Amino acid sequence: MGQFRGVILEGYSHAGKTSTLKALKLLQAQEEQAERSVVILGEHYSQILNRVHGELVALHREEHLELLHKRVAMLQELNQWAEALGQASRQSRGIFYVLERFHLNHRAAFADQDSTQVTELERTLVDLGAITILLTISSEAVEERIQSRRPAQWLGKSKAYMAAQCDELLKVQDRLREQSKKSLIPTIEINTDSKDWSLFAKQILKHID
Repeated sequence: MGQFRGVILEGYSHAGKTSTLKALKLLQAQEEQAERSVVILGEHYSQILNRVHGELVALHREEHLELLHKRVAMLQELNQWAEALGQASRQSRGIFYVLERFHLNHRAAFADQDSTQVTELERTLVDLGAITILLTISSEAVEERIQSRRPAQWLGKSKAYMAAQCDELLKVQDRLREQSKKSLIPTIEINTDSKDWSLFAKQILKHID
């Protein structure tokens, strides 16, 4: 299991998960002792809400748990195979993996329900060398960040509507923070106001070396 290094990127929309993921891929590839085997799953393989044939569909709690367990089972199988082959260097047999919108997304969405199964999932991820990175935005930067993603989308929107969107983002961030305290996986919060994605990637890799 020591051959595995894992990063779970969590955060609400606009926090910079995709940009940080891209920076992580680039930086990991440049490491001298980097793993040749890399598993990176974007949020479409693990999130609760998805667009299916043009329509938004939300998974029920049990459906989402099953999905998360399948993704983790895949990593477990790879780990078991590597262990069966015996000792080797990180480069030859190690695996670097990144998961986006995973256990904290689940915890926040179903905070009032039993967390036993997601806790078991987290225990496995800890064994697989995972840490959680919670990406957040300060209240001062929220409006600019939201508008910068698709500027045309926000043209003509009222101040009240914009304020409501900002408020929702901050509320979800607080829920994610609260749930991170209940998680078994170590969580590091990174404020992304500066949009220095390369710096964030360096900080993350330093924590999992």
